[in-house]
Amino acid sequence: MLAPDCPSRVVFERIGERWTMFVLLALERGGTLRFGELRERVGRVTPKVLTETLRALETDGLIVRRAFRDSPPRVEYSLTELGTSLLDPIRAMREWAEAHVPEVLAARDRAADAERQPRRASSIRT
Repeated sequence: MLAPDCPSRVVFERIGERWTMFVLLALERGGTLRFGELRERVGRVTPKVLTETLRALETDGLIVRRAFRDSPPRVEYSLTELGTSLLDPIRAMREWAEAHVPEVLAARDRAADAERQPRRASSIRT
């Protein structure tokens, strides 16, 4: 997988994109959702980025997009069987994150504190 030409990298790149997991988790909880509902559940995502994320997930077969000829037009998104199969690993990552967030935040605080500390002048030999 670490080889640059390994096909599995494509999947890891998709999963690792910023909004992918949030969209999949929103669809897990909400079932079939319209764009506005998805955006509300995901939060803080721009319409442009959400559109790009949804298109990529649809292209990869993780979600299905259904367009209706209503007036105004209506579009709904839902998980495919393949997308649903990805939820267990995502849940495991979510559980790990929730269990370890205090440790991660503490490490960040230590790193920020270290950055704020004045650096010692190194000895200059002459």
